[in-house]
Amino acid sequence: MKTAHASQPFLQRLWKPGVLLVACLFSLPIFTVLSFVLRPSNEVWQHLLDTVLGEYLLNSALLMLGVALGTLVIGVGCAWLTSVCLFPGKKLFSWALLLPLAFPAYIIAYTYTGMLDFAGPVQSWLRASTGWSVRDYYFPEIRSLGGAVTIFSLVLYPYVYLLARAAFLEQSVCVLEVSRTLRCSVWSSFYRVALPLARPAIVAGLSLALMETLADYGTVAYFGLGVFTTGIFRTWFGLGDAAAAAKLASILLLFVFTLIVIERWSRRRAQYHHATNRYRRLPQYRLRGYRALLAFCACFVPLLLGFLLPAYQLAVWALETYAYMVDESFLQLTLHSLELAFSAALLAVVLALFLGYGKRILASKTVNASIRIVATGYAVPGTVIAVGVIIPFAWLDNSVDSLMREHYGFSSGLVLSGSLFAVMFAYMVRFMAVSIQTVESGLGNIKHSMDEAARSLSYAPSEILMRVHLPLMKGTVLTALLIVFVDVMKELPATLILRPFNFNTLAVRAFELASDERLADSSTAALMIVAVGLGPVILLSYSISASRAGS
Repeated sequence: MKTAHASQPFLQRLWKPGVLLVACLFSLPIFTVLSFVLRPSNEVWQHLLDTVLGEYLLNSALLMLGVALGTLVIGVGCAWLTSVCLFPGKKLFSWALLLPLAFPAYIIAYTYTGMLDFAGPVQSWLRASTGWSVRDYYFPEIRSLGGAVTIFSLVLYPYVYLLARAAFLEQSVCVLEVSRTLRCSVWSSFYRVALPLARPAIVAGLSLALMETLADYGTVAYFGLGVFTTGIFRTWFGLGDAAAAAKLASILLLFVFTLIVIERWSRRRAQYHHATNRYRRLPQYRLRGYRALLAFCACFVPLLLGFLLPAYQLAVWALETYAYMVDESFLQLTLHSLELAFSAALLAVVLALFLGYGKRILASKTVNASIRIVATGYAVPGTVIAVGVIIPFAWLDNSVDSLMREHYGFSSGLVLSGSLFAVMFAYMVRFMAVSIQTVESGLGNIKHSMDEAARSLSYAPSEILMRVHLPLMKGTVLTALLIVFVDVMKELPATLILRPFNFNTLAVRAFELASDERLADSSTAALMIVAVGLGPVILLSYSISASRAGS
């Protein structure tokens, strides 16, 4: 007993430098990219500045504006309808509207391009049924900025829907009842009461959607749009200039950080409190006639366009191509993807537990600030992270290799930058923020008195974490594991840049086939990614539905 008690201060002293070391290590790519902002320009950078940088800025801004409008209208509207209105199909829509989360945006882009292109089934049917030629009709071009806005809105609105619906379900019924006594209609109560109370959650969901928009590479590259992520690839692989690519990455990173600062500044003085702790079933407003039909259509159309139609088209293509696409190499790709996703998810959760519990037991501003920096990794696009990882890793590999050649006469090779270590490191930087936030949420629900009781029994901090907190946080830990698992399965740009030679994943294979215009052949890999993501999305939806106190 004395030994455990005596070891506690020692373990706590080790915990702080350990937390700081992990935080510094996973912040390295971000600071590496930012360091290029102040470096002098070269000829390639001047060429980019004179020719395409303005296009990147304009297209990125227009893309964000369009996606913001689309996700807000769909996400908030559907969240309110499924929270307080009664209409046919409400129970189904309440969880089904989250299903587009299982689709990566680039897979939706490939699918709709295959359906809506000149040779696709939609235009082919139109010409066959009308006898028109290509000159007789106008059809919107899917590979355009407007097409990208539509694709991103259909895939990313669940971020806004998820958080907005959770906020609506958590609201006190009293404020809504008071608004009704003041002769507010259902829609007036929504605009004047429910919407302002849910504003922080809506803004948080919108921020996530916009960050995912900036982080995407597969969709914008396939549509041929000039934005920052495609510019980084072109500069690196086309012009062969890592420094200019890092400068572009640093501007994109500043773009993302500005978005975060604006979001926090916009609600710096605002406070959102519920009027009472009285929680009971929210009032349900029954919609009849054309109102019920409109509510049904408002929820069904996003589900149809964002999940049902793409899933159907992928299934049709997969049935046509599985005989020659599902072979030993496909199974190997699936195994690679599952191994990477599970390993990354497990490691992210372990590190999140280490950092989250360190923040709990160490009352240190330095520790809190370090963890906050690590938690910004999710906002950083995979392309930027890949640039920030490959530059220091390549420098270290080359330095060690030169040293080994000079003193020992053999080459050490690319130990870090040419192996899966770089890929896993990038995954940690990108997705550990998700597990940290989830773990901190679970730890926040455990009273500090339980820690004090365990310490009175001479438990060391590691014993308290393993014996007390982990059993109470099984659901939270599983949630973090599932979210990171699905995110890694869908990740494309970081994997595309950092993967070793002769190593592929389902996401990379789907992108390669689609880039070669083999859209039907890419369906099996795409469908596998979607299938893996469906289970966690459905579980997440049910957990939100049961989140209201007193339900």
